Amino acid sequence: EVGSQLGGDLPGRVEAVEGEQRGGSVQQDDVAHRAGLAGEGAPGDLGVVGRLAADEKAEVMRRFADPAAADGIDVVPVWNKSNREHTFIGSEPQSVFDAAKNAVQELGWTKGWHIDADHIRLETVDRFIPCSDFFTIDVADSIGKPAAPGDVQAFVDRHPELIGTISLPGVSAPFRTTRSDVERVTAKYLLAVQDAGKIYRHIIAAKGEGNVIAEVSMDETDAPQTPVELLIILAALADEKIRLQTIAPKFTGRFNKGVDYVGDLIQFEKEFNDDLAVIAHAIQQYGLPANLKLS
Repeated sequence: EVGSQLGGDLPGRVEAVEGEQRGGSVQQDDVAHRAGLAGEGAPGDLGVVGRLAADEKAEVMRRFADPAAADGIDVVPVWNKSNREHTFIGSEPQSVFDAAKNAVQELGWTKGWHIDADHIRLETVDRFIPCSDFFTIDVADSIGKPAAPGDVQAFVDRHPELIGTISLPGVSAPFRTTRSDVERVTAKYLLAVQDAGKIYRHIIAAKGEGNVIAEVSMDETDAPQTPVELLIILAALADEKIRLQTIAPKFTGRFNKGVDYVGDLIQFEKEFNDDLAVIAHAIQQYGLPANLKLS
């Protein structure tokens, strides 16, 4: 696993991705690691498959979360099921909460756990709000769509620190950008960030900011984001006052169901390491939450 090769105390996330239900039992392929790195002293998230049958959720807890906790690893189970998957099978978000609560009670789990409204947008989030406390805000569809030209120029004017040579601890080589580079990246991603802000504010208006864990997802798109693009995105998210705890960029290669990674591992490791350094810098530079993680 790439995550296990990257030392240090930079923020990251260990997550299990959704698998397929097979014959009423939990198969090893049903829980596969997305590359991540739990920062020193920080809990790791264990995503629990929303498509598993109710009795299988407790089995996942027994086989992964409970042994990890016994070994002194602070694991926080996160049950997720996307709006798309609910639509496919005709289920409701409340069913994930109910099954998760039953699994927690059956196991006697006394630590934290969460329900993720996975890959939601403004038009789909409302039915998740009563039963979710973790929200994966998916704005990939807005990437590449134009924001107002005045908004792009205003952003670049606010952030002269993004222009020139940017040297960050832990990054393999300095970033070198011109104003036109930053304008181009901002034009590509600013509308998506603004949409994330609208969704986030809609959620916290209903639940209260202290009751929400926010992830912003930009990974369901064709083109990967470079580390310098991630830095610009994080600056824009900070401008929107989104208290995100997790960011999900698109990496080189693919993460498939039941397969750790398909692609160039050396390039992926470089991107991943640089992204961790970018996150550590953005936390300090832009006042983002100290527990911001990479998903």
